[in-house]
Amino acid sequence: MSRKPSRYLRGARILPPPVGKEVKAADLVDRFFLAYNAGRLREGARLLAEKMLRPEVTVGLSLSGALTPAGLGVSCVVPLLKAGFVDWIVSTGANLYHDAHFGLGMKMHAGSPFLDDRVLREEGVVRIYDVLFSYDVLLDTDAFFRKVLDAPEFQAEMGTAEFHFRLGRYMAEREKALRLGEVSILSAAHRYGVPVYTSSPGDSSIGMNVAAMRLLGRGARIDVSADVNETAAIVHAAKKKGLSAVWIFGGGSPKNFMLQTEPQIQEVLGIAEKGHDYFLQITDARPDTGGLSGATPSEAVSWGKVDPDRLPDSVVCYLDSTVAMPILTAYALARAGKRPHRRLYDRRAELLDGLEKAFRRSLGARNASSRRQSPKRKG
Repeated sequence: MSRKPSRYLRGARILPPPVGKEVKAADLVDRFFLAYNAGRLREGARLLAEKMLRPEVTVGLSLSGALTPAGLGVSCVVPLLKAGFVDWIVSTGANLYHDAHFGLGMKMHAGSPFLDDRVLREEGVVRIYDVLFSYDVLLDTDAFFRKVLDAPEFQAEMGTAEFHFRLGRYMAEREKALRLGEVSILSAAHRYGVPVYTSSPGDSSIGMNVAAMRLLGRGARIDVSADVNETAAIVHAAKKKGLSAVWIFGGGSPKNFMLQTEPQIQEVLGIAEKGHDYFLQITDARPDTGGLSGATPSEAVSWGKVDPDRLPDSVVCYLDSTVAMPILTAYALARAGKRPHRRLYDRRAELLDGLEKAFRRSLGARNASSRRQSPKRKG
């Protein structure tokens, strides 16, 4: 007796051709990444190119881990910004600090993780696993930031988006003067109007230099509440007229800061919403330790961070970001057309105004409901 074919056997047959020497990166993903983590990366690449990068979707990118020292800022993030594939960013301050080395024309070198760090310290060499650079790179970058932070425009309170936008202008000027081309995330974000936030602004060498200037009563005063409200406003506006996507490399504080926009809108501000629509994460963290870096999109649904109706449009790739980022960048550039730049940085006041009005309406409705439910006192 023949059985009816199982619905579970409707997937494409696994029988790829031999890999040829001329195969392109996007074709490699589509034709040969068929199972296990490669299969998840293919699913993530297609989610990115076919859904997340549609014109109506606002895309947020989060960056954690030492990505820029490995050259992934200039090789991947800058081309993504240029193509209009990223609308806003949350990054560790460390990634932005090391990004500045490239914009300032400083040298990073490929090395080995199996070196005697006592000898490196004696010879003035700093190591990030197998990336090596001179200790003078740190000192010269610090000197650049302190000089910039002493400029009149930084003698004020501001959120990190405004802070990085102003830094980006100086970085772009240095790029141009040194004829480096587009090599810095900060300068590219300034050029294309992409707001860049740091969820822990004191937790990096940039923050350390800001703190040093404050000892002299100079420099910027960072307003972290502005960042919370601006990022929530970006997502609120995105969901009013379109969709919201989060593209997460690593985890940590940047991941949380990007995802907390929805609980801020729903739980704290009381504005009706359902969560982000698309979720793509590259991580090497396990979910069973309870840390956010490994937390799944399904878990995020319970917090209101991800729309439960859109959970099938979520992919987690358990893979090193340094492997996945170039592949996903190449795939997106090959399979998706360029998008117009939203220039969300220029629209921050407008977006905040929309969020404030929605919050006030929510407060009014809650207060009216509370009055209706309160027992009347006898005269």
